[in-house]
Amino acid sequence: MPPTTTFERPSNVSDALARGRLGVPSVIFFVLSAAAPLTVVAGVVTTGYAVTGVTGMPLAFLVVGAVLALFSVGYVAMARRVENAGAFYAYVSRGLGRPAGVGAAWVALLAYNALQVGLYGAVGAAATPVLERLFGASPAWWVVALVAWALVAVLGLLRVDVNGMVLAVLLVAEIAVILVFDLGQLGHPAGGSVSLAALSPDSLLVPGAGALLVLAMTGFVGFESSVVFSEESRDPKRTVPLATYLSVAIIAGLYALSSWAMTVAVGPDRISAQAGEQSVELIFNLAGAHLGDTAVTIGQALFMTSVLAAMISFHNTTARYAFALGRERVLPAAFGQTSPRTGSPRVASLAQSVLGLLVIVLYAVNGWDPVLQLFYYAGSGGGFGVLLLIATTSIAVMAYFARTRAQENLWRRLIAPGLAAVALVAIITVAVDNFAILLGVAPDSALRWGVPAAYPVAALVGVLWALVLRNSRPDVYARIGLGAESATLVAAPGFDGEPARAGAGAHR
Repeated sequence: MPPTTTFERPSNVSDALARGRLGVPSVIFFVLSAAAPLTVVAGVVTTGYAVTGVTGMPLAFLVVGAVLALFSVGYVAMARRVENAGAFYAYVSRGLGRPAGVGAAWVALLAYNALQVGLYGAVGAAATPVLERLFGASPAWWVVALVAWALVAVLGLLRVDVNGMVLAVLLVAEIAVILVFDLGQLGHPAGGSVSLAALSPDSLLVPGAGALLVLAMTGFVGFESSVVFSEESRDPKRTVPLATYLSVAIIAGLYALSSWAMTVAVGPDRISAQAGEQSVELIFNLAGAHLGDTAVTIGQALFMTSVLAAMISFHNTTARYAFALGRERVLPAAFGQTSPRTGSPRVASLAQSVLGLLVIVLYAVNGWDPVLQLFYYAGSGGGFGVLLLIATTSIAVMAYFARTRAQENLWRRLIAPGLAAVALVAIITVAVDNFAILLGVAPDSALRWGVPAAYPVAALVGVLWALVLRNSRPDVYARIGLGAESATLVAAPGFDGEPARAGAGAHR
């Protein structure tokens, strides 16, 4: 018999997230807050219209939503078998092997950290109109960013359900104001009649549609985080699938409605020009014309809290990725420690806060543009990284079911994830081809290739690190991808499939 690797049971105090604290609504609040609805409607939608000149944004959201719904079929089928705060990392490890899993983990850390710190560049710009309108004050962006940073840092150390309650209040108000704005726009159509031109397939089947699809994909970033909270969910086999499907449906429907309503109010033939001239202010200017100044003030305040809510959600998601890697000793063991009092991933959360502080100070000292050079570049780059992870996970899901022969119907284990993988690879191909357009830089800019190239480099570093662990620390290598199961499961060294249950003769 081949030798088996044994694991010591981790401490319930230091190595376990708090279980049973999140139901379906709470997980949805985390997911939708990461998606940042008002930030997407005010920022991503207007940017898409301005940069691409394509009016098919509503259809782009629906197409991407359909692709992600297909992806979710296999994703949640695997979630019923694998509960792990590392999500993509764990799934790729189980499906494509431990080295690929660690490579995916490094990509995830790079992508989610980019998304998280990028938001510090946006919160100042989001807060300025509100502070000027209400208090006549216009503080430097980094002052606002530091206040937001402190709030997120504190919340990151509290119970996960406390974060969920904060997000619930912010998100409900945010979605309500978006719907009110949409009704105001639909009630005042340009030219006196409601145009359906932006919903026509012809509006999307034009040059530049590829960049539009990528921008639409960034609006969904965060939907996949439902699995990240599986270990802290009540009845995760029910909670995760419901939260995932409902989140995709809500995001797709809300964004498609809002982007279409904007074309109705401005006119399909003028939306690109107006979005270019007014940028983020377009939706608030429309609200002021249709609903009055009070609605604008409320909308601008909720735009600020939308960014804040996304920061809270991404902070929690990123910290849990680092926790999952620390628990399995892929990162230093300290990252796998949780607070005995709150169950939060204490060290991983503090590390995330330190990184955010360093970025804010770096940009403030050097006088760099926080919106363009931090929020937009980091957000676009982070969204592309998540897209790569989703595509890789689709392939990993098929490999997992093929290798483990787990009981699952053909649709869930092969057809749906296969169709999703094909569509996602196509979107990635178009994204790389249109990356200069996506970033708004010249085709010969270093950013055009530098941003997408960072992810293969990160993945390669992760793979090499896994190989180092296999040779130098086989006990750690054998833990990779097992999550909380590493306390009760053993795996033969070098085996990359499903671990075997510890038998009676296993050493503890």
